[in-house]
Amino acid sequence: MATYKELLARKQELDAEIAAARQAEADAALATVRETIAAFGFSVDDVFGTRRKARSVSSGAPRFRHPDTGETWGGRGPRPRWLKGKDPEQFRVRE
Repeated sequence: MATYKELLARKQELDAEIAAARQAEADAALATVRETIAAFGFSVDDVFGTRRKARSVSSGAPRFRHPDTGETWGGRGPRPRWLKGKDPEQFRVRE
C-alpha cells in the first residue's frame, strides 16, 4: 500500500496532467470556434445574442383619479376599492 506522501505526490502529478489536458482541449475548441465564426462571418451579436434594453420605468404618474375624493391609481398593483367592479376608463386621467 502507498504511503500518504506518495499519494499526495501522485495527486499533484495528476492535477498537473488534468490542467494540461484541459488547456489543450480548450485551445482546440477555441480554434474550432474561431474557424467556424470566420467561415460563416458571424458577428458578436450572432454568437452571443443582443443585450436586451432595460425597460423604461414609468414615472408612476397617476392614470386613474376618483372624481369625488381625488384618490389616484397608477395602474399597477391591486385595484383600489373605489375602482373595483367599475370600468376604469371612466376614471382615466386625460392629459
